[in-house]
Amino acid sequence: MSLRSLSVLAAVSLLLAGCGFTPLYGDAGGSPSLSRISVTTQDDRLGYRLREQLEDALGWNRNAAPLYRLETLAQQNRRPLGRRIDDTATRYELTVRGAWTLTPVSGGAALTGTETVTTTYAAADQPYAAIAAQQDGEDRAAAELARLIRVDLMRALSAP
Repeated sequence: MSLRSLSVLAAVSLLLAGCGFTPLYGDAGGSPSLSRISVTTQDDRLGYRLREQLEDALGWNRNAAPLYRLETLAQQNRRPLGRRIDDTATRYELTVRGAWTLTPVSGGAALTGTETVTTTYAAADQPYAAIAAQQDGEDRAAAELARLIRVDLMRALSAP
């Protein structure tokens, strides 16, 4: 790297530091950390997978008292795609709609939002393979839904 490139990089760094720029994934000094959000979901397989994915995505710190409570409700809809000659589906489309509410533990206004994720998976002839494919589709949908909710929470908590 040339001396000129280094000096331009240093100047840009100083300007960004002076303007109060905080990266979206950084921990903004006064704003609450995502790791202090406790998560509750419905009591079924999809809810369990979503809670697991959200806790991982948020980096939940079990040792610190939560500042927020995140409640989610996920509804899924499965639709057959494509038909074989015997009128059975060749693929399924799984649409999961997740509604979330973030409430401060100390009281105050709650933030809400919804996200929708669609995944597909192949239909199998063997019963075990069909169950495994459906569960894999649910797992992928829960992971993507957790990612989208995390982005929503980062936006909501970083807003002035």
